[in-house]
Amino acid sequence: MRAKAYSFLYLVLTIAAVLIVLKTLNWLPTMIQKDMLRKFDSVDEVQSKLNIRGLQVPSYFPESIMWPPSEILAQAKPYPAVLMIFNDAKTRDVALVISESASDTFSENSLLPFVQITRKVPFDLKNRKALLEVGMCKKDEPCSRLSWTENNYRIVLTMKSPPFELIRIAEGMLP
Repeated sequence: MRAKAYSFLYLVLTIAAVLIVLKTLNWLPTMIQKDMLRKFDSVDEVQSKLNIRGLQVPSYFPESIMWPPSEILAQAKPYPAVLMIFNDAKTRDVALVISESASDTFSENSLLPFVQITRKVPFDLKNRKALLEVGMCKKDEPCSRLSWTENNYRIVLTMKSPPFELIRIAEGMLP
């Protein structure tokens, strides 16, 4: 009877040790590459953990867009960048993507890809030179993209909708 009890105890201790090793191995890359692209729970967490200040967060959202973001990805290296993904309140599909990056190479085009761009026009966004693109996404849904530079950050908003709501969201990001 004692042999079975010792065997069971040994099994439990072995499983606990394996779980501790696996948790440590899972945690280790995050600690080593803490500045590389990864998920965050909030904009405040991004600002505190990566020391990225001055993020532009919209003060206006249409009722069709869910707040808070469904996903936030950010990095401090090789350059600061933040990607916020918002879902449609009804369908729960990606409806709005906001990216802010210190590099023009950072792109989120794969989340709301344009199938066709029908208009590309310069746009005055509260005295900032912006570029407004209007076209179609998958399933022939209207899409809009608005991009500009603010404090050495490239800001790009892409939304599954005509440009009117997107412009209001962008204006809500600026003083």
